[in-house]
Amino acid sequence: MTGRRRRRKLHLSRLYSFATCGRSRFNEDHAQIGSPGFSRVVFANDPDCFEAANLNYGSNYVSTTKYTLATFLPKSLFEQFRRVANMYFLVSGCLSFSPLAPYTPLSAVAPLVLVIGATMLKEGIEDWRRYQQDIEVNNRKVKIHHGNGNFDYTEWKNLRVGDIVKVEKDEFFPADLILLSSSYEDAICYVETTNLDGETNLKLKQSLEVTSDLQADSVFRDYRAIIKCEDPNANLYSFVGSMDHEDQQYPLTPQQLLLRDSKLRNTDYIYGVVVFTGHDTKVMQNATSPPSKRSKIERRLDKIIYLLLSSLVLISLIGSIFFGISTNNDLDGEMKRWYLRPDDSVIYFDAKEAPIAAVLHFLTAMMLYGYFIPISLYVSIEIVKILQSIFMNQDIQMYHEESDKPARARTSNLNEELGQVDTILSDKTGTLTCNSMEFIKCSIAGTAYGHGVTEVERAMARRKGSPMISRPDAAQHDEENHADTKPVIKGFNFSDERIMNGNWINEPQSDIIQKFFQLLAICHTVIPDVDEETGKISYEAESPDEAAFVVAAREIGFEFYHRTQTNIYLHEMDPLSGKQIDRKYRLLNILEFSSSRKRMSVIVQDEEGKLLLFSKGADSVMFERLAKDGREFEQRTKEQINEYADAGLRTLVLAYREIDEEEYTNFNKKFTAAKNLVSADRDERIEEAADLIERNLILLGVTAVEDKLQYGVPECIDKLAQAGIKIWVLTGDKMETAINIGFACSLLRQGMKQIIITLETPEIVRLEKDGNKEAIAKALKDSIIHQINEGKKLLSSSSTESFALIIDGKSLGYALEDDVKDMFLQLAIGCGSVICCRSSPKQKALVTRLVKASTRKVTLAIGDGANDVGMLQEADIGVGISGAEGMQAVMSSDVAIAQFRFLERLLLVHGHWCYRRISSMICYFFYKNITFGVTLFLFEAYASFSGEPVYNDWVLSLYNVIFTSLPVIGLGVLDQDVSARFCLKFPMLYQEGVQNVIFSWLRILGWMFNGICGASIIFFFCTSALQHQAFRKSGEVIDLGILGATMCTCVVWVVNCQMALYISYFTLIQHILIWGSIAVWYLFLLVYGAITPTISTTAFMVFVEGLVPAPSYWIVTLFVVVAALIPYFTYSAVQMRFFPMYHNMIQWIRYEGWADDPEYCQAIRQRSVRPTTVGVSARLDVKVSQLTRKVHHEVHSLQQH
Repeated sequence: MTGRRRRRKLHLSRLYSFATCGRSRFNEDHAQIGSPGFSRVVFANDPDCFEAANLNYGSNYVSTTKYTLATFLPKSLFEQFRRVANMYFLVSGCLSFSPLAPYTPLSAVAPLVLVIGATMLKEGIEDWRRYQQDIEVNNRKVKIHHGNGNFDYTEWKNLRVGDIVKVEKDEFFPADLILLSSSYEDAICYVETTNLDGETNLKLKQSLEVTSDLQADSVFRDYRAIIKCEDPNANLYSFVGSMDHEDQQYPLTPQQLLLRDSKLRNTDYIYGVVVFTGHDTKVMQNATSPPSKRSKIERRLDKIIYLLLSSLVLISLIGSIFFGISTNNDLDGEMKRWYLRPDDSVIYFDAKEAPIAAVLHFLTAMMLYGYFIPISLYVSIEIVKILQSIFMNQDIQMYHEESDKPARARTSNLNEELGQVDTILSDKTGTLTCNSMEFIKCSIAGTAYGHGVTEVERAMARRKGSPMISRPDAAQHDEENHADTKPVIKGFNFSDERIMNGNWINEPQSDIIQKFFQLLAICHTVIPDVDEETGKISYEAESPDEAAFVVAAREIGFEFYHRTQTNIYLHEMDPLSGKQIDRKYRLLNILEFSSSRKRMSVIVQDEEGKLLLFSKGADSVMFERLAKDGREFEQRTKEQINEYADAGLRTLVLAYREIDEEEYTNFNKKFTAAKNLVSADRDERIEEAADLIERNLILLGVTAVEDKLQYGVPECIDKLAQAGIKIWVLTGDKMETAINIGFACSLLRQGMKQIIITLETPEIVRLEKDGNKEAIAKALKDSIIHQINEGKKLLSSSSTESFALIIDGKSLGYALEDDVKDMFLQLAIGCGSVICCRSSPKQKALVTRLVKASTRKVTLAIGDGANDVGMLQEADIGVGISGAEGMQAVMSSDVAIAQFRFLERLLLVHGHWCYRRISSMICYFFYKNITFGVTLFLFEAYASFSGEPVYNDWVLSLYNVIFTSLPVIGLGVLDQDVSARFCLKFPMLYQEGVQNVIFSWLRILGWMFNGICGASIIFFFCTSALQHQAFRKSGEVIDLGILGATMCTCVVWVVNCQMALYISYFTLIQHILIWGSIAVWYLFLLVYGAITPTISTTAFMVFVEGLVPAPSYWIVTLFVVVAALIPYFTYSAVQMRFFPMYHNMIQWIRYEGWADDPEYCQAIRQRSVRPTTVGVSARLDVKVSQLTRKVHHEVHSLQQH
């Protein structure tokens, strides 16, 4: 028989490590079946029966779209007219069909239709993409029972409650299933839930014993059962139900539930019955509707619109009052406005009804001054954001070649938010790490082995003159050991000729080396899988570090190749003969790992009859268990543990002892009795029994495993920390794992004080066993408040030291309560790093909400699994990692990237650019509209508020759409204040966005004031210069058409030249857009003026006959343009020279050619880099200061001698 077949016959449930498997029992929860909330009935293998049809359960079709074909038009229109500006233009468009309108209806309605149509088209395209993703998921295939024992493929969307499905190895479960049987005899299966809870450890599931013999397709021909269970809910970790089979009722627990979007691993196939479909599945119940996210800039934009609308109402009111007074005085005394015929006028100018005329004028003015509100602003922003997203998607620097995945902005609404992020909340597994462990170094008998270079060491080596590189060979591994290049052997990145290839025999402590690797090959719960074709052995482990240990032992020469319920078999080298021999170890007991024990042990008997205890665990518990004569290498081992921790490695201490028969007999009696207990203190009794024998150990050494970080994570975190961004890690992993990763990615470092908030203390455990629930809850909450207050005291006691806050999920539940959360947040904000362990998906979302709501700063959440969806949706920006497994996080995200390291470029480069571009674009939009609108208002005042516009109707309509819109789009897409290289070289530049200096109220009002100044110069200079001038050859003075055309020429020139002055990064496209817009204005005058006067009205032949021949037109244009730009040019020059912003200083570096001057750049960088407590830089700064103090101490000692 092959190894694969032998493995299937192994009854894993009989191993202590798999004690969760076994026969299910009814408990008090099962008594609720049939009551409200527990009313679901499933007819297994009979979904077409009459009773099932009447239940009318939902289909397995899943939709994540925002619209349907029927709801698109009404919902999309509602979304558009929620914007107050669009609502204003809709009312104005309706009023334009009345005689009150100062322009034609078509010129008012056409721009609105264009703007709304373009925005709706963009919404439709984005929702179509979501629909395409839904189609891909819904059309995945799975085998389903079609009757008569025949299974055939069908799409996921066709599944119904009660269907029997067959899922094969490495396939996702298409719905929530009850496990019936598997390819293993005892009907277990391995499930990977990375996509649900972020954990890479394989979970073990086992069916009911009554269905475990359903091993072939044909047996389902006559299979029938009725399942009664809880109604659909969002709880991933609970399930209550029962199965009625052959007149017997059997209890169902979470042990039989297989959740949609988890994956079948290391099991050839399983059979299951569908119990929840589509949106009833637990993963979809956890998925909330995509929130409508709006950026802070867009929310401020609304306030600016309200401000302008208020100003519009105010000036319309002022104008109508003056107009009413003037109209009332038309018949009194000297008739000044005789041309209006006040003695015989229509209602709009009737001096006898002056109040009514004033009210009607108010409505006219409200329409006329509407050009203060930029109608094309929203659509221009939409266009710019889409183009910005395209540039992000096309950035080759954020393309991951190995997975063939580029960055993808899934929504363009939040581009500018990427430049304002204050806090990043990150998942760990699959986000910071690669979901893989590598055995990279070890210390045996006090001697360090292994020359591998970790990501942390690599990051330090890249820093010039790093004191961390103590060996010349360490730096040589930099690029050749690039993390994206996977080692030949998964989980093994160890290199040291002293012990590889059998050379360990020649080492001085060869006997200890032999015991060390024997321990790694024996002390585990790994199961070998022998490939039937190649004979190669792979390992199925509950955790990746266990697999890495077994692989390491195999590569050194201690190959674990087979296990039974009672024996473990190795191929190992005999040190005497130097040959490979087979050894059998009788497995007596497994003392499994737990978070409280922090160690795992096995007791075996070798072929010579010796009883051996092999133990591995955390140094905090292992060193205290060493025998007096077993501490020979303790001091050197501790030093090496600290070195490994500095290198970001996870360490486990290995020790052993020999046991005599009598001691083992006594232990086994107590241990067996404890295991057979059914009382509440069963686990405590088991730990007490294990504690008796795990003593007087002999130290062997320590393993150093790298929880493989994604390439570039330490450098990325370092750069983000230098940019002033705070980083929190929210993970479902246990505290020890999270702390190790914190060290690996430089969020934690040696010497940083850790404030640990936990409820896993012995006092709390004892209280939970003795007290009642209310007393326990109060005591736990009081304990959390006390620990938080102690942490705050520690923070206030030292201003120089850096702190890290680490809190577990149970404690976090109390810390997030309403009366505690503010205290918790104050403590967290005062710490350099925050790590939340054992966090549930809901807790991740609640922490994100707390940070977002309390700090009122932009938060970014990043994760890769379905357990991160709530966090991604709650944050201002959700970034999904498009990893190898699952798409839930990506489908719920705003931006998808392939690796965490791309976050550096996404934020510091694209985020900064997008923030600055959008902010500048909006400021410029209001500037150009105020310039245009104020000239209208000033002419109105000049013309006695008559309601007659100085500009032609189509000039009014096309000013925003044609004459000035393209340059501002060019600014929003192409402008760069500094290049990408300088954005990364000077990361503190990013704080301009966090502090919102480019879009502050002072800057917005400054641009508005600039517009008012420009408009005043244009109006008064034009009217003063042209008022009494003979303009045509025949000597006539100017008319309304010529004045309007001259003023608009000046406005078009001024606002476009203002754009040219503001732009930092000119391209050919920028030149074409700016000067082309001016050319289009002249082309419009020429073409529109040639159209019949019934259409062109005041613009008829005005350019050819009136403007071109007149030298004063060209002189006034030149003089006015220069005069209108002088105020901004003066301000800009003074500000650049004497009060430069940070990006101005960097621009000077580029302009003066100092970019390669290291001293000058360092001086500028010192102004940017504020003291950081996390990252590689902080770790190096500490090392440098320690070395400096050491050198000073040595020098001082020498001077004294």
